Amino acid sequence: MNSNLSADRPTFVTHLECSLTGQRYEADQLHNLSAAGKPLLVRYDLGAVRGFLPRAMVEARATDLWRWRELLPVRRTENVVSLGEIETPLVPIPKSSGSPNVLVKDEGRLPTGSFKARGLVMAVAMAKELGVTRIAMPTNGNAGAALAAYASRAGIETIVLCPDDTPEINVREIALQGGRVYRVNGLIDECGAIVAKGAAEGRWFDFSTLKEPYRIEGKKTMGLELAAQFGWRLPKAIFYPTGGGTGLIGMWKAFAEMEALGWIGPERPKMFAVQASGCAPIVRAFEAGEEHAERWEDAHTVAAGIRVPKAIGDFLILRAVRESGGRALAIGDPAIVKAAEDCVKKDGLLLCPEGGATLAAYRQALIDGLIDEDDEVVLFNCATGLKYPMPKATKKLDKTKPGDLSKL
Repeated sequence: MNSNLSADRPTFVTHLECSLTGQRYEADQLHNLSAAGKPLLVRYDLGAVRGFLPRAMVEARATDLWRWRELLPVRRTENVVSLGEIETPLVPIPKSSGSPNVLVKDEGRLPTGSFKARGLVMAVAMAKELGVTRIAMPTNGNAGAALAAYASRAGIETIVLCPDDTPEINVREIALQGGRVYRVNGLIDECGAIVAKGAAEGRWFDFSTLKEPYRIEGKKTMGLELAAQFGWRLPKAIFYPTGGGTGLIGMWKAFAEMEALGWIGPERPKMFAVQASGCAPIVRAFEAGEEHAERWEDAHTVAAGIRVPKAIGDFLILRAVRESGGRALAIGDPAIVKAAEDCVKKDGLLLCPEGGATLAAYRQALIDGLIDEDDEVVLFNCATGLKYPMPKATKKLDKTKPGDLSKL
């Protein structure tokens, strides 16, 4: 077992809290949304954590997701379900970004090849701890793959619904890893409506984004890692591909918790919520000064992972972006594709389309004067580019008549 999990350590969860009203809910009980229909946030006794866990103790541990155990909700070690969740690297891309200060946090190195592993490992562990035996979830691909893998390891049944144009590799991955996967002639929120109907009938527990409290806790480890990797400070800006926005919300929560622990100061990165111009409800709401985002009709983009027409945590995303002094940015598909191609051809790092969107957004932010070339910036590549279609390579060579090799 991972050295950070070799023995039980105390957890410090005190309660759950409605993200809109602040109403308290009991921990250690199954919950979906609050009575107000909003996401629940896990709260900790941070004063007790501060006394128990000096920063030096964290620094001495192996650099994986579970080094943050006291700031995570799983109470009993036997309920942890791990596939080896490493700390993901920060990779410079100086040629394609034009700056030595732009780093990609490459989440494609995680189990199942995407950052969805962070959220789902925590949510599945808590489902196991709370006695859940069957889970259903809508997905655009990578979340379903992570759920299927962790739930299979935990012995929990899974039903996964995905839009019928979900990348084939994702659908096959979900099925191979033990999930019962179905293609639906609709978008992810329409898949979610079917999941909600089944949950209301008592057929399964609804694992939709932010409809259970614990995926945020897994995703917030991205923010904890960044602080440690930057020597207990934070970059000037973060560009995050935003569909449901769980990771952006989670990082913002992590920054507040670390400040309360005395691990970092009050400085915060500018948070850039990156969406595709073919599905940009958060951008539209941000620009209109709205607290909530209306559903985006006729959503389409090559970056399927951020094709989320309606995010239940919209107000939390918008709040974090505004409080940070950041922006919500919409990027067209041609710019997304071009940025991903530039990154792999110039810097050797294969981005997923959503990762390409963050590089394209960085370029746009530079042009618009939202950031400076000297700023330390982190772009999130949320999945390995190996999961996505690539251009055909059709050139051949006859071994018996290779011809003029100088022309190769």
